[in-house]
Amino acid sequence: MKEEKRFQAESKELLHLMIHSIYSNKEIFLRELISNASDAIDKYRYLSVSSEGKYPPKEHEIFLSTNAEERYIQIQDNGIGMSKEDLEKNLGTIAKSGTKEFVEKMKEAKEKGEESLIGQFGVGFYSAFMVGKKIEVFTRDLEGHAYKFESDGVETYSIEDDENSFLQDSGTAVRVYLKDDEDDEKYGDYLKEWNITHLVKQYSDFIRYPIKMAVTKSVQDKDEEGKPIEGKYHDETEIKTLNSMTPIWKKAKKDVTDEELASFYKSRFNDYEDPLLSLFVKAEGTLSYDALLFVPKHAPYNLYSQNYEKGLALYAKGIFIEEKNKELVPDYLKFVRGLIDSEDLSLNISREMLQKSPLLSKVEKNIEKKLVEKLKSLQKEDPEKYAEFYKNYGNFLKFGIYSSYGAKAEDLQDLLKFPHLNGEKDITFAEYKEGLKENQKAIYYASGKTVESLKMLPSIARFKKSGEDVLFLTGDIDEFTIQMIPEYEKLPFKNISSLDPEELGEEEKKRLDVLKTDHKRILDDLSTALAGKVAEVTFDLGLEDAPVAIATKAGLSLQMESVLNENPGVTPEEKVEAEKVLKINPDHPLFAAIQGVTDEEEVSRIGHVLYDEALLAEGFDIEDKPAFVKNLNALLAKAYPPKEEGK
Repeated sequence: MKEEKRFQAESKELLHLMIHSIYSNKEIFLRELISNASDAIDKYRYLSVSSEGKYPPKEHEIFLSTNAEERYIQIQDNGIGMSKEDLEKNLGTIAKSGTKEFVEKMKEAKEKGEESLIGQFGVGFYSAFMVGKKIEVFTRDLEGHAYKFESDGVETYSIEDDENSFLQDSGTAVRVYLKDDEDDEKYGDYLKEWNITHLVKQYSDFIRYPIKMAVTKSVQDKDEEGKPIEGKYHDETEIKTLNSMTPIWKKAKKDVTDEELASFYKSRFNDYEDPLLSLFVKAEGTLSYDALLFVPKHAPYNLYSQNYEKGLALYAKGIFIEEKNKELVPDYLKFVRGLIDSEDLSLNISREMLQKSPLLSKVEKNIEKKLVEKLKSLQKEDPEKYAEFYKNYGNFLKFGIYSSYGAKAEDLQDLLKFPHLNGEKDITFAEYKEGLKENQKAIYYASGKTVESLKMLPSIARFKKSGEDVLFLTGDIDEFTIQMIPEYEKLPFKNISSLDPEELGEEEKKRLDVLKTDHKRILDDLSTALAGKVAEVTFDLGLEDAPVAIATKAGLSLQMESVLNENPGVTPEEKVEAEKVLKINPDHPLFAAIQGVTDEEEVSRIGHVLYDEALLAEGFDIEDKPAFVKNLNALLAKAYPPKEEGK
């Protein structure tokens, strides 16, 4: 007897909300129905194991079929099925799937491995009303009783006995009668083999049970002798399994070849090249999950743009949930591609969004740890491949240190590499330390635009002479990163352009003191002439052949000043300025030539020319080119006055 009932008022509201608001796109209805079918099979398998033979094992499958004339698609399983009470409770009352209640009843078994098979998603069944105008559910329960549920998803539903059901065994068949086609929505496409195959591959490819469907294929006709007849074909139907079932990330690493990994990566992440690195991660505990991670051989073309979206693909029990979950990978590893599959993540009713959970943060930290460990192993075992990685992604490791204000320095600092004065190949901090000279108590570095320009710095001369090495920081982020690393194994980092005179030897200190006393007037005059440009004018005994050099006081270097001020959007008021120091070589002939100058205007010209020359030597542009030319010409005219006629 058919019994028709009306949805409760609050159920009607929730049903409308689910159909029109919860799900982001209509096509996921098939994923939901297939997932519910998989859950039902999971439940049967659990009972089969725990019932001591009452419910015998089956060959489980999910079968899809369509009827073009009646415009319906059917999803059928041979799982647990539903009783009349189950239909009333699970389908007649919205937002109660019965799954969590089932889990509660089974907790006494305390078989965690089996309990994890049971779905905990909610009633995705009602998503079918996004595409369907009517749904019929045929089911046979474990006691052999069959029922039929029917609803239009608007006002009413009905449940009736169905003892003549086509279902011969326990299980459920959901039949979705599609809405009429509209101008902007072709619901009839959900009846087409190619579309069903595509949706299964996209969302349900790794459901653990075979998803089967009768498909039509074109076969060439043959003559009586079995030879193909050119131009003549006929259609044949075959049962085809649409899904892969066993995800590659669920397999043991030893059972997956490099070729299989590369093929999966290229097809899944739309890359034309094999990945540079791959990493399997299997975690068990409070949150169990499998992850498969890849580092692309080349950086994605838009990696540095604001439009680039980081994130790992998320699966739950092999069911595709989200293409890019941003919470699963830190910003400095945004170039990593991959996926995570877990049976324990808490999803909301639509399976589309994760509930807020501290577990996600734990996953991210573990993924980060595994990736860093992988990079450290690669650095030791395959330096050439690591060099290739570092060329593409080294700046991101530096960003990891800088953006964390040094919190990640201990984890990442040994992965950094820099060009240096005493060799052609980039070196790590550890390799720099191995080459320390006796009594050297710091790691020296110089920052600038290029290695070539840094090798020509006036301040580099003393290091060429002493043999002490100098790291060259040429990237925009390099010096900012170093600022976040106070020291490396008790060795402080020091910019060679900002060395404190106190670090000099006793003899050098004494000579500097004498020079400053003897030539106080010229230093004061130059300081006055360059007021507003430099904070100090002093001497430097290590400039060798260079007459002058520019340095900065501790904190902000010229390179950092340049990087900060060149950022887009920086206003004139927001620009920063380093405290500059003009250093003069007291042993250079130029100083001997200018120390006796007392004319205020001439001293000003000399000071500005020396300042501009020092900037050029550091690789920076002259601030006021016309003034430089004017001052230089005036000094040349003074030095080489016109000869009197006849002389």
